[in-house]
Amino acid sequence: MKSQEKRPNILIVITDQQRADMRKSNGYPLDTMPFLDGWAKGGADFENAYTSCPSCLPARVCMLTGRYINATHAKTNEDAGQAHYAEDLVHILKREGYTTGLFGKNHTHLNREDFDTVFFNGEKYEELTDAEKEFDRFNKNLHHMESHVPSPGGVEVLHITRSIDNFLHFLETKKDSQPFFSILSFVEPHNPYFVPEPYFDMFPPAALPSLRSSKEDLPLKGKRYVWLRKMWERVMGDEVEERIARTRSNYLGMLRLIDDQMKRLMSYLDTSGISDNTVILYISDHGDYAGEYGLIRKGVDLPEALTRIPMIWRGPGIKAQGKIEGICSNIVDVMPTILDIAGVRMPVGVQGKSLLPILREEDYDKREFEVGYSESGYGGLYWNEEDHLDYVDEQALGCVCTFNELNSWTQSGQVRMVRKGEFKLQLDMLGNGYLYNLKNDPAELENLWDDKTYEPVKSDLLWELGKKMMQACDVLPLPMARYRLKQHPKGYIYDQNYISEDTRKNDAKTSPL
Repeated sequence: MKSQEKRPNILIVITDQQRADMRKSNGYPLDTMPFLDGWAKGGADFENAYTSCPSCLPARVCMLTGRYINATHAKTNEDAGQAHYAEDLVHILKREGYTTGLFGKNHTHLNREDFDTVFFNGEKYEELTDAEKEFDRFNKNLHHMESHVPSPGGVEVLHITRSIDNFLHFLETKKDSQPFFSILSFVEPHNPYFVPEPYFDMFPPAALPSLRSSKEDLPLKGKRYVWLRKMWERVMGDEVEERIARTRSNYLGMLRLIDDQMKRLMSYLDTSGISDNTVILYISDHGDYAGEYGLIRKGVDLPEALTRIPMIWRGPGIKAQGKIEGICSNIVDVMPTILDIAGVRMPVGVQGKSLLPILREEDYDKREFEVGYSESGYGGLYWNEEDHLDYVDEQALGCVCTFNELNSWTQSGQVRMVRKGEFKLQLDMLGNGYLYNLKNDPAELENLWDDKTYEPVKSDLLWELGKKMMQACDVLPLPMARYRLKQHPKGYIYDQNYISEDTRKNDAKTSPL
């Protein structure tokens, strides 16, 4: 174990289902997160950060293992037990002398015993009050749908409030001198969509900004989008547009709620002096349609609304750069970056790359972060209505959720996407391709795939996609016998000056070549 003297505390604040573009600093018309926008200026705010997969558990497993979903094997929200990796971030940092903690939503491959301190979502270090129990019943009875009235009990009873209270209690009662690694995990702005006063109608449905797309655009996006909208119409009936508007309003209210709670959290950390030696990452696991294409939540394919996430780093050694443009980061980069900050070598099989040179404004090969990449799908062929699967038996309808948008119809198959510059390409296992100019077409409605003018762009992005898919191939299990794996300690591909430690140890020997 290395000396702990200069190792910073590390705090990951992760929200659930937060779109990157719904902040005023990112061009959104409404001022949803004024504190976060200001706070981000003191750190590194990645403009083009992407999730590895737009689904909760797969993305969170990727974050903690530094591996893409086809390497982790955790491709759906039910695949926690299948997670495949050498070592994860929590266990490495615990071994290195960090006190580990989880406060809030888990939904990873980890269990209670994997952390030193745990308060799962809704739990509290003291007994729940009657008001908190009433709120929990209200929450459960929504069955993951939207509320048309303010949630009861005010801000004090919310799970986000409890999670922060638990974390602050941990800091106040922490006796050892070890640095801490904590995950503060908010369930918001995930469904069910609700907020208490004063956030309810802070962004009223009648005053919401126009969307960039609508249900009329669904045929442009493909048959699975059309099917998903039909399911929402089946669930919501004739009130579908009104209910989506209320969902949008509540979602924006949740963003302001998160923002105010971040302000409360940072006020404590700053006043106590803890932030002076704490690296803080603000991130989300994936995004939300939030009304785009006449849809809510998540579901099919890899649109920007689902794949682009907030990623803000701030703390000791991190330069105050504000917006970082022209660079693509990924949630799989979190693990190697944190290990690099802590001075710990990353384990074999990690596919992410350390962002530390960017955070410190040091030199790095721009090619390492030139392309964004995301995956979805658990494999096989697409299911469709002609297969006559039963929605109830398949737990798409009538289970814990009124409608579970993550199901066999939306998650089957294989879809991959790359983003480079202002262009984005998506391809599935059948060869269905989509090419978009995100600068001119941020809603991804004009498919340029068959436009001969963009053949050079398509060719370049297909080349990049091929490289990314090969880079995402798993090296685990390692080859046996005499085969030795060469892996860059920071996950880089293009570092031409990197010489492995094995080579350095044998540099005096005669090369077999």
